[in-house]
Amino acid sequence: MIHAADVREWRDLTVVDTAARKIGVLEAVYVDTTTDQPAMATVRAGLPTRRRLFFVSLDDAIAGPDYLKVTYAKALVTTAPSIGTDDVLPAAGEEAIFKHYGLPYEPGAAGERQLARR
Repeated sequence: MIHAADVREWRDLTVVDTAARKIGVLEAVYVDTTTDQPAMATVRAGLPTRRRLFFVSLDDAIAGPDYLKVTYAKALVTTAPSIGTDDVLPAAGEEAIFKHYGLPYEPGAAGERQLARR
């Protein structure tokens, strides 16, 4: 299990896929608002003039000394929903991220967000 206190140390770690291929650099961690546990992260990737923040699930992620290994292939992550480096995830965009990774999405009873950036 990933501990929420550990995520503060992850910023700027290299994010790699299951085959240890570099995907990008960790930008931010999003926690599940019902459990306050890390659920998603954004990975900064792309060309220097066209960088994007791609969302990746942290299910079964492994933190190493200088990397964060996710359980998804690079091709899946780089086709995930993304935002610009200066943009904010709109509430309406959350469901698409969960759907991309085949994960259940359940907003709060009054429509509260499921993800919060840390």
